[in-house]
Amino acid sequence: MSIDINKIRKSVGFIGESDQIHDMLTTIGQVATTDIIVLINGESGSGKEMVAKAIHKSSKRKFESMITVNCAAIPAGTIESELFGHKKGSFTGASENRKGYFEAADKGTIFLDEIGDMPIETQAKLLRVIEQKEFIRVGDTKTQKSDVRIIAATNRDLYSEIKKGNFRQDLYFRLKTITINVAPLRDHTDDISLYIERFGLEFTAKNDIHFKGFTPDAIQVMKKFSWPGNVRELKNTVESVIVMNKGERISPDMVKLSLGISEYNSDSNLPVFTNDDSDKVERELILKQLLFLRQDVNDLKQILLRDDNIGDTVKPSNPALYLPIERQGNYGNNVSIEDGSIKGIKDTAIGELTLEEIEQEIIEKTLKKFNANRRKTAKALNISERTLYRKINEYGLDKKKNGE
Repeated sequence: MSIDINKIRKSVGFIGESDQIHDMLTTIGQVATTDIIVLINGESGSGKEMVAKAIHKSSKRKFESMITVNCAAIPAGTIESELFGHKKGSFTGASENRKGYFEAADKGTIFLDEIGDMPIETQAKLLRVIEQKEFIRVGDTKTQKSDVRIIAATNRDLYSEIKKGNFRQDLYFRLKTITINVAPLRDHTDDISLYIERFGLEFTAKNDIHFKGFTPDAIQVMKKFSWPGNVRELKNTVESVIVMNKGERISPDMVKLSLGISEYNSDSNLPVFTNDDSDKVERELILKQLLFLRQDVNDLKQILLRDDNIGDTVKPSNPALYLPIERQGNYGNNVSIEDGSIKGIKDTAIGELTLEEIEQEIIEKTLKKFNANRRKTAKALNISERTLYRKINEYGLDKKKNGE
């Protein structure tokens, strides 16, 4: 029997051209037309539910319902009632007879996601459903027949769970008749560009956002990331970075900011103590940069001293940040930075300025110096690019640049 992989792919919108995706689709095509039980292994967010849907939509039960049950999300005390139903009065709150998922999925498919989290007492009843095709509602004595195709999935090593006493060995061997392993995203990174394109186009079309795409370098950053949350994490990242950078082509720095990737390296020679929280440390680093001006002292001094009428000088948001104009001629190239007479803030301004105002001013001027190159600005200020992006957004410096 020939397997139409493209048909399976289109049935649920599978993305990917890698060997891992191709082999998985082939296996789905081989098992879908039978009622054999399938166990899907894969990390969280890798797409196990999509595999289950593809099996169902390619099966002879495709016109019947498929019910998905997240075993990890149902409390142990109610999972049997959820799966098999209950009789009126069987427990407190059981005010009427209720069908369970197995009864509701009759003739169709039931997908037991995260089956490794199912209580071991419930596992015995599931084994009966598999072996005898029947179950009993909670509080009832009447046997109900079950015509359901079972697909299970887990992100756990069930064999290890057996050794720990958390999973029944007999149930494990019944479930693993056919096993489909869903590869983690880091094992088929060549597909990432396809995922990015699909997720980006779908999200921007749905939300009426202009989409300019991702630069090749940005995609390379994403290919090198480990993606512990797999495809689900990638999708969330694509949507997040697009929202935070509407109308722009997504750059590597934007991706790094969204992923929390920092190029800031810890150094024992930092000029501040690092026992405090990160925001306080970054704030003190900015203040140190303002007060001591250890790099490019003369260039930065020119920015601070420049007259209002010269060129395209950025005007301070607070006039107190200007150096005293009468002191301009007193500074020579050989003056030590430790000289207590050299100051970047007026004495009269002390007590009138907040750290936020100082931060904003030094960031704004350093950005101007480096022609809005954020990488160079972050390096000059000795802070991470992530922190710089956050501060730019916090102080609305992008809006100032755009004249808003």
